[in-house]
Amino acid sequence: MYILASRYRGTIYTGTTSHLARRIWQHRMGHGSQFARDHGCTLLVHVERHETMPLAIAREKAVKKWLRAWKIDLIERDNPDWLDLYNRISN
Repeated sequence: MYILASRYRGTIYTGTTSHLARRIWQHRMGHGSQFARDHGCTLLVHVERHETMPLAIAREKAVKKWLRAWKIDLIERDNPDWLDLYNRISN
């Protein structure tokens, strides 16, 4: 499960993938979701690994229902400056 943002405390997009580096690259090239493309969500600000895809999808769906403030708290718990984490996962 991952969260993209357009900028610090900007628009937030939540997604799930089995190949994170490739999926984030797709978002950056404009081939990800329509929502992320329309809102410029290209900064990888939060990542969670889950044992199975069904668990990851369940987590994504739960987070999508959260209040925005809760999502911001989740991001800032481990990434208070909303740094782009893509380089950490793409190597």
